[in-house]
Amino acid sequence: MVAHLPTLVSLPPYPAQALKTQNTHRGALETARLPSSSLLLSVMFRVLTFLLNGFTLRFVSKELIGVVNVRVPIGVLWAVLLGSVWLWLLEVPDPEAVPYYGAAVVLFAFSGVQELLAEPLWVLAQAHMFVWLKVVAESLAMIAKCSVTVVLVLFAREWGLYIFSAAHLVYTGFLLLCYVAYFKRFLGSEEAAKKSFPLHRVTDLLPGRIHGEPLIDWSAAELTWSFFKQSFLKQILTEGERYIMTFFNVLSFGDQGVYDIVNNLGSMVARFIFLPIEESFYVFFANVLDRGRDIRRQEQEAASIAAEVLECLLKLVVVIGLIITVFGYGYSHLALDIYGGSLLSSGSGPVLLRCYSCYVLLLAVNGVTECFVFATMSKEEVDKYNLLMLALSASFLLLSYMLTWWAGGVGFILANCLNMGLRILHSLRYIHRYFQISQWRPLRGLLPSPLLLLALAVSAAVTAVSEAAFCCDGGWLLRLLHIAVGGACLLLVLAATALSEKQLLHFIRTHLLSQYRKKTT
Repeated sequence: MVAHLPTLVSLPPYPAQALKTQNTHRGALETARLPSSSLLLSVMFRVLTFLLNGFTLRFVSKELIGVVNVRVPIGVLWAVLLGSVWLWLLEVPDPEAVPYYGAAVVLFAFSGVQELLAEPLWVLAQAHMFVWLKVVAESLAMIAKCSVTVVLVLFAREWGLYIFSAAHLVYTGFLLLCYVAYFKRFLGSEEAAKKSFPLHRVTDLLPGRIHGEPLIDWSAAELTWSFFKQSFLKQILTEGERYIMTFFNVLSFGDQGVYDIVNNLGSMVARFIFLPIEESFYVFFANVLDRGRDIRRQEQEAASIAAEVLECLLKLVVVIGLIITVFGYGYSHLALDIYGGSLLSSGSGPVLLRCYSCYVLLLAVNGVTECFVFATMSKEEVDKYNLLMLALSASFLLLSYMLTWWAGGVGFILANCLNMGLRILHSLRYIHRYFQISQWRPLRGLLPSPLLLLALAVSAAVTAVSEAAFCCDGGWLLRLLHIAVGGACLLLVLAATALSEKQLLHFIRTHLLSQYRKKTT
């Protein structure tokens, strides 16, 4: 699950080179378009699993969901250690409300170890740009998990937590199976030989000692330790509020379940759109610009292209984020009622989703600004930023604890907003300094046109009035009327975008939709 999507990006697996020829420039632009061909498939799979999850929600309690989303960290040692903590030190839920808690903790720990076995294969696939393998493996595994959950919820509801732990075990097993099956077929094939793939047999994937080499490669060990520290910080920033929930009991299991569902629902756009954009354009900027050099020492054509792309990217994610913020306020209640029924639409659910809609805007801006920052920072600057991340992680945990006692689940979202805002300020300061001595001003992309802002303001007011008048206790006729009002307002916003953001539309056509046009011709 990708909840908050912060970016602690380490250096790319190959040296970032400046563009010296037109052919290299064209290759870099193709790199930026890599995920566009897999984005549609990913969205299709995620929409299907989203619908299956929505169906499941109508047959389980929010307390059960809250327990399920207290994740046991992966790794054999941590599985045993923290599994024991979850079983004997933390609060155990009522067996009548949440049966089979102990057995479920063991199964979740085992599934974590099983997923850990797939990690080296995932890293290998990512390093060699096997984009479709990741999309297909994770999507099929998620569909298998959701299908098992639906079947067991319908026909064996009395199994309680066994349902979700068994389904997660199926997910990790299916994920491992997909990667193993692919590499067993691929290694030693003619396709692998054409690509000069460094591994030749399946046994090359297993640990072993190279003849004439020391047992431990200390340079690789130091690099692994550096990655571990970055991953630890990332884990705190992405899952920190869950540990606060678990260890300090600031929310009941029921409230934790509602928060987790709203969190997953609110982050859908971030997973579908923002994350692929962030990953692909990090690779783009890392190839176009030389890491650690100021703007004057960059190849000027490449610097101009990077500045233009960064400006358009910022404009794109700001527009999408503002649309989500505006329409999220007026349609949070309806969305939760349709997706999960009264389980979600009653109580704090709508307020949580409205707040999360505002948080999505910060997620969008942070993803793009940090992908540029980490693609251009020197190694020393990245190490310094990781120290800043350490301070932000500590402040985030403290804020999460304090704000949750004050505002419940909304406090977690407020803490994330403050944390994300600080990271955005750091990135904006870096980008401003980076382009300060040049003629390019990519941060102008943060300012939508006045016409678009006016359309968004009108839409916000109209949809708020529509929700108060038509939603959500007056039956489906009034709900459909509320949806129609939102559709008309969305058309107004899109029309304003088409009229006032010509450069953005050109960027979308040339950089994000070109792969789809190629496939249809």
